[in-house]
Amino acid sequence: MYLKRTLAKHLKKISGTFPVLLLTGPRQVGKTTLLQHLEPDERKYVTLDDPIIRSLAQEDPALFLERFKPPVLIDEIQYAPQLFPYIKMSVDKNKQPGAFWLTGSQQFHLMQNITESLAGRVGILKLQGFSQSEKNHNTDVDPFLPDPEHIETRCKSSVPKSLMQIYEAIWRGSFPAIVLNKEMDHNIFYSSYIQTYLQRDVRQITQIEDEKSFLKFLRSAAARTGQLINYADMARDADISSNTAKSWLSILEASGLIYLLEPYHTNVTKRLIKSPKLYFLDTGLCSYLTQWSTQEALEAGAMSGAILETYIMSELLKSYWHSGKQPQFYFYRDKDKKEIDLLISQNGKLYPLEFKKTASPDKTAAKNFSILNKLNIQIASGAVICLTSDYLPLTREIYSVPVWCL
Repeated sequence: MYLKRTLAKHLKKISGTFPVLLLTGPRQVGKTTLLQHLEPDERKYVTLDDPIIRSLAQEDPALFLERFKPPVLIDEIQYAPQLFPYIKMSVDKNKQPGAFWLTGSQQFHLMQNITESLAGRVGILKLQGFSQSEKNHNTDVDPFLPDPEHIETRCKSSVPKSLMQIYEAIWRGSFPAIVLNKEMDHNIFYSSYIQTYLQRDVRQITQIEDEKSFLKFLRSAAARTGQLINYADMARDADISSNTAKSWLSILEASGLIYLLEPYHTNVTKRLIKSPKLYFLDTGLCSYLTQWSTQEALEAGAMSGAILETYIMSELLKSYWHSGKQPQFYFYRDKDKKEIDLLISQNGKLYPLEFKKTASPDKTAAKNFSILNKLNIQIASGAVICLTSDYLPLTREIYSVPVWCL
């Protein structure tokens, strides 16, 4: 079974503009499957997971490109950075749009090598697991904004879900193997995923000898999803130094497993000073790491609100990434610790959002929106994303939005 992806049309557009297309994202989110469905018969496919082919790419990249001529799809390109200078020479000589399609699971090393070798020649897009709209077979959606027309359109094309249906989707997660196979065992899949991640991606990015400590750190990060980062506390959980905690957190971010939401300040430099908030990008993996055995236990447990907030954030990010856009997302906290969960910055306006585990929101749910009035920037319409059953106005400028409308 194949589910259409929102990103497909944007991939074709980028491929018609740039000679090199790079699709990044965590392992097993469907990068290769998506690209192979776009041009099933027109493009050679080669994977660097094959040790013989990988050895050829690393030791004789010129011969590799002679053997696998464009148009070509090269899978897991991070294993052979030696190819980048030769890809550059090829595209500079032939100037063929869409000549090389590349996939990679490790963004840090990929971006470093591409910045040095393929600047101006590569279009880069991100893919995560299935979004809620993709599961509903609705791929013709725009990035989320809390304006009335957009919300109404989204809700009309969405499928209403009960509380437990929402938490089932949260608990199972968004990886294709889980979404497309209802019989897939949750524990076996995520246990295998973590072992593959530890043994391949982590070792490829950096030399981590103590996998047990890294797994403790991974669990500590999952338990803190939706919270401000405290490196000292996370380091204590894994019995490592704060500097190591910072390094390991950057590995999780480079692997596409977490997202760091920066705070908003009118002074741009201050955004780099305050602590960001940490969000896991797949709630199924997060639920497994924090040892919730069923969706019912997760919904009733101590992480119920945090995991719902994480799910909402993940869906909002996918709405942008899967549309080929880079979101300008921030959270806001003032000196009195009044906080707004998310600010979307677009076209000189700020759109405020609150995430609540409530089915009966009222205008007090967005009471902190008023703290934005002191900012020297236009404040647009806002929303409270929650478990309400319908899309309704709370005030003239604030709307309640059901989670299932995302």
